[in-house]
Amino acid sequence: MTAYAALRAQLDTLTTEAFRPELADIDRLPTLEIARIMNAEDATVPAAVAGELPRIAAAVDAIAARMARGGRLVYAGAGTAGRLGVLDASECPPTFNTDPQQVVGLIAGGPTAMVKAVEGAEDSAELAAADLTALGLTADDSVIGISASGRTPYAIGAVDFARSRGALTVGLSCNAGSALAAAAEHGIEVVVGPELLTGSTRLKAGTAQKLVLNLISTVTMIRLGKTYGNLMVDVRASNEKLRARSRRIVALATGAPDAEIEAALTATDGEVKNAILVILGGVDGPTATALLATAGGHLRAALAEAR
Repeated sequence: MTAYAALRAQLDTLTTEAFRPELADIDRLPTLEIARIMNAEDATVPAAVAGELPRIAAAVDAIAARMARGGRLVYAGAGTAGRLGVLDASECPPTFNTDPQQVVGLIAGGPTAMVKAVEGAEDSAELAAADLTALGLTADDSVIGISASGRTPYAIGAVDFARSRGALTVGLSCNAGSALAAAAEHGIEVVVGPELLTGSTRLKAGTAQKLVLNLISTVTMIRLGKTYGNLMVDVRASNEKLRARSRRIVALATGAPDAEIEAALTATDGEVKNAILVILGGVDGPTATALLATAGGHLRAALAEAR
């Protein structure tokens, strides 16, 4: 059997690659009917994610514990999976005021692969090891390999290398019994079934991966004290919209009048969490900074100490 024949036989066993004969004439349907079919397909994804919530929660707790002691969260994938990892990582600095190196997205083939396929990159486990070596991976870090098929060598290679360095590993796949989930300490398999377009895993599988990555990064940041209730108190105000949102967050958290909010933000160099502590804790800016440092950035703990 040739290498391509072996690969084809392997793909034939994957749910995400299955052909759906009942949709063979979808291109003949009216546009609205195609849209309805696709929308109905997408509606099944959240239930598939729900079935993996216990495993997702376990992974989050493990990731948060490592990040609390200075570790990083690293996503590694190829193609759509890699792009989704890069997207989630890039959203963390403006949303949670994380350092750009605290949550990192690696895509097989590097930045060029975000917009153009890099031939052969996803087939190289060695490339994944090289990318993680360049990051200076440590045992405090967490690596999430992402692959809809669960067989992508780059994602599996990232997990294998990370385990060899003592890092925490998570394997996110959309097929049951995947090699990626088996390679990782925490296997997450969101089985969404065959795609509307055969093998196009940017559809339901991509949506599932996006939902899981949203869960992992958001709940991890909640565990790390990046929120106060459901308020993004670590938001980085880098534009006018976010500056207005910062003031609204302080207002929602404190109920203080505008003048007091402006004074608190001025006293804390615009840091939302610190400004809330100044108002609710009755402390000055430097004291708020010191209290939050002692509390590991957790506003509730800092407030309890201030009071």
